[in-house]
Amino acid sequence: METKRKALGKGLEQLFSNEVIDFDNFEKKIVNETKDGDIVEIPLADIRSNPYQPRKEFDEEGLKEFAESIKEHGVIQPIIVKKSIKGYELIAGERRTRASKMAGKTTIPAIVRDMTDQEMMEIALIENIQREDLNPIEEANAFAQIIETTKMTQEEVAKRFGKSRSYITNLLGLLNLPEPVKKEVQEGKITMGHARVLSKLSDDEQIKKISNQIIEDGLSVRETEKITSSVDVPKKKQIKREPVYSAKHSIYEGIMREKIGTKVKIGTKKIEIPFDSDSDLDRILEILGISLDGE
Repeated sequence: METKRKALGKGLEQLFSNEVIDFDNFEKKIVNETKDGDIVEIPLADIRSNPYQPRKEFDEEGLKEFAESIKEHGVIQPIIVKKSIKGYELIAGERRTRASKMAGKTTIPAIVRDMTDQEMMEIALIENIQREDLNPIEEANAFAQIIETTKMTQEEVAKRFGKSRSYITNLLGLLNLPEPVKKEVQEGKITMGHARVLSKLSDDEQIKKISNQIIEDGLSVRETEKITSSVDVPKKKQIKREPVYSAKHSIYEGIMREKIGTKVKIGTKKIEIPFDSDSDLDRILEILGISLDGE
């Protein structure tokens, strides 16, 4: 672990040691902590995109403007890469790399760091999320990939990325939309709010019909909700979430049961201790060291 953290550097170590990933200024920290001699020029032809890059669409006009700037001023901030079997994989700096190629450059300044696949996946996602580069479908696919690869729960992913659980749930729900509707979301023809309402419906043909209506009539999210609330529009069945019950809770219940002499239930953010009578309650309180003033 020590060797790995040394390879990552303080910037990334801080990034991954936090409960909620914080991407702000992490590149700047790494650059500041890297000696000039450790910034190397590497061939652009040897670099391939982060395999976990969730962003699929790039603004060509924006890249052209960036390329013109690079022609005049060069690449101001080095990219960050990891060594792979064949060349390098991008960790951060996708736009700089693409714009440099567009500008006719053959090499680019880079900092080489080691990183696991999961860290590369999380870096690519959080960079795009915080810079608002992803459309809702790209973001949903990225979160789905992280859940599939890491086996984290939606709750854990939400906590890790500083989102609410409902945000993650609603986002993942968009992946069940018909492909034509997902494409409309990607192209910005319908908003995340509209898509979230449509994702609650069960009939694909009706979803596509209402989606077309949203685009043609310029329906607001509220107007869309009113249409979909009709009894004639089939909805998906709501799945009741089972409470999270961990092995740790079971151990704690056993310890408390032995101490108190009655069955204890530990649920979501609460502990239940049943009692048979006032005298039984007094007995439990005494064991817990709780007494009323004056008694």
